[in-house]
Amino acid sequence: MTRQLNIKDAINEALHQEMAADERVIIFGEDIAGGAGRDEEHPEAADAWGGPFGVTKGLLPKFGRERVIDTAIAETGFIGASVGAAYAGLRPISEIMYIDFIGTSFDQLLNQAAKMRYLYGGKCSIPMVVRTVAGAGFRAGAEHSQALYSLYTHVPGLKVVAPSTAYDAKGLLIEAIRDPDPVIFIEHKRLYMVESEVPEESYTIPFGVAQVVREGNDVTVVGIQKMVHTALEAADGLAQEGVSAEVIDPRTMSPLDLETILASVRKTGHLVVVDESNPRCSLATDIAGLVASEAFEALRGPVGLVTAPHMPVPFSPPLEDAYIPSPEQVAAEVRRSLGAGSSA
Repeated sequence: MTRQLNIKDAINEALHQEMAADERVIIFGEDIAGGAGRDEEHPEAADAWGGPFGVTKGLLPKFGRERVIDTAIAETGFIGASVGAAYAGLRPISEIMYIDFIGTSFDQLLNQAAKMRYLYGGKCSIPMVVRTVAGAGFRAGAEHSQALYSLYTHVPGLKVVAPSTAYDAKGLLIEAIRDPDPVIFIEHKRLYMVESEVPEESYTIPFGVAQVVREGNDVTVVGIQKMVHTALEAADGLAQEGVSAEVIDPRTMSPLDLETILASVRKTGHLVVVDESNPRCSLATDIAGLVASEAFEALRGPVGLVTAPHMPVPFSPPLEDAYIPSPEQVAAEVRRSLGAGSSA
């Protein structure tokens, strides 16, 4: 049975179902259980927060403090504890409030979690998930608004997931919790309330399988997470001009389903990649480079890139709005690619 759920509630449901199904699943994070000792003074407040965005709300009363563990503001410590817990046979899920705090725990992820299976010749696994939040548009300033998924994607041994719908969020998170390797699960703060049909039962979506969310014949538009919705809005407008855009959601950054993207480009002959992150060494440039390397002969126009500018996220609301790629920018880049191709 399916019903409408938003992304926040779909993730919450996935956590409930996996914790009920497997007692090895535990959760670390800041404010996920109301603060140590708070329930003795005010029992009603113990589950008041459920993390900064309320995603873990309801887990504490059901599973208790032995499995829903409030931490100090010390990502270095609890990400390190997650690596150790995973090595010992548990399946920890750690919540880093914002992806911008990557620096506080990057050594544990880069040099420990990502490498242990390789260094021990496949004799151990690190089945841990790091949930974190990315994205601009929330008026949270430069230190709480970045889209840094490319930094994690660069590291071999880490799997990187970025869902754009509630259906994908639930299925991909359950897949992540059951995966034997460390998974970085990135949630876009501006998508939490976006709804789609989600089954009540547990299900998984395999990593490395992109989704063609809109079929088309004239141009391939690859959107990264929230930019999938931006690309779809641009495609609606382009359709009024007689341009048929095919929109692809990679869903996972690592592994990346390059074959689906290449097949689409070989059909359309044109590619535009839409990515909220900064342009240098980004997912947009990576996908563009891979397509140019593997399917150059299929391209009939320049590869288009629509990204944020190479600068910190502004705090000023009008500047922040201008910073985020828009449907109008995507449509303009599609026209440029198609026009350059036809004139060549």
